[in-house]
Amino acid sequence: MHVRVQNIKPKYMSESEISGSDIYLQNQIVFEKRKKYLLKANSGHGKSSILNFIYDCNKNYTGKIIFEGNEDDSIISVRIKKLSYVFQDFKLFPKLTLWENIKIKNNLTNFKTDQEILNLIDKLGLSEKKDQLVETLSLGQKQRTAIIRSLCQPFDFLLLDEPFSHLDERNIEILTTIIDKELEDQNAGFIMTTLNNEYLFKYDKILNL
Repeated sequence: MHVRVQNIKPKYMSESEISGSDIYLQNQIVFEKRKKYLLKANSGHGKSSILNFIYDCNKNYTGKIIFEGNEDDSIISVRIKKLSYVFQDFKLFPKLTLWENIKIKNNLTNFKTDQEILNLIDKLGLSEKKDQLVETLSLGQKQRTAIIRSLCQPFDFLLLDEPFSHLDERNIEILTTIIDKELEDQNAGFIMTTLNNEYLFKYDKILNL
């Protein structure tokens, strides 16, 4: 599946606010499967917005977003099979444990075995937190949990909204390796937003918002 974005403009932003954007108000931008895209911008310049538009959890825009090569037009089908999203605010359930937050996704998809999930938890130094309520975790621990959960489903694109903002260099390095392997295994790509950091990935294209 490719994602084709045409003449997109957030309704709540003026043309002057997005002038010079490599995406907004452009006739056509195509995000191709298997490629890695980095979207850079300052705060308030629509980084989260473009990912939310693609995921269809924010419809407050003009223009078109087309999923090419998707056999089912429904956004539910796209979310189940083609797109996985690490939200900037994580979207975790605070009254559930770390393990329950991950399993609630994997129980729907049956995509990974329990052992595969446990291995990811261990690699990211969260084993001792597995049965702890999410509301008691640090921001960095929540962020790692949200990323693990996002890998518990099939996808053509992984949407990452400032995914490493609360992590140290060591955890970023570990996650870069984990995500790269997952992309290779799934023959997938990602669209990632950031303020200024480019992190450790090798990008196919860097776009400025």
